[in-house]
Amino acid sequence: MKVVVVSGSPRKNSNTQLIMRYVVEYTKIKNVDVEFINISEGQIECYKGPDENYNEATKNAANALMDADVWLIGTPIYNSFFSSALKNLFEYVNYKKTVGKVAGMVIVAAGNIGFIDVQTLVTQLLSYFRVITNPQAVFLTTESISDGGFTDDDAKKRLRDMVDSTLEIASKLC
Repeated sequence: MKVVVVSGSPRKNSNTQLIMRYVVEYTKIKNVDVEFINISEGQIECYKGPDENYNEATKNAANALMDADVWLIGTPIYNSFFSSALKNLFEYVNYKKTVGKVAGMVIVAAGNIGFIDVQTLVTQLLSYFRVITNPQAVFLTTESISDGGFTDDDAKKRLRDMVDSTLEIASKLC
């Protein structure tokens, strides 16, 4: 099984990136092929249309999503919406190559507001791609991060549970 973990924050050293790196490390022990797409590395170009020539990093990220069986997506909440950098990544994805994939999601915010709205928006985006979305999203606030580290044991457990249930859904469909 191929799994792609996406950190949808464009910010260097973001909380979302820190959390999704934890997801990567946990997912690696599940005996699956794991790839990490970290949008903050700045290599994914702004989408300008289908006839443009894009760099290798952009093409590789799009192909990784289309080739993977499972997507584990993390996004921050910016202005009551998910990351526009994450949306940009999906501009490159061919919906004809994503039918039946399974996704889990992590939503990160400064406070306890807007989680359900953003979960709905990401789920709608994934529905366009005909991706089955695990309803067990993980909502985390910046309170899970302290001194530059991800230390919240309850949050870590919820992330592990989301990964496990997403992989279980995918295994039943493959």
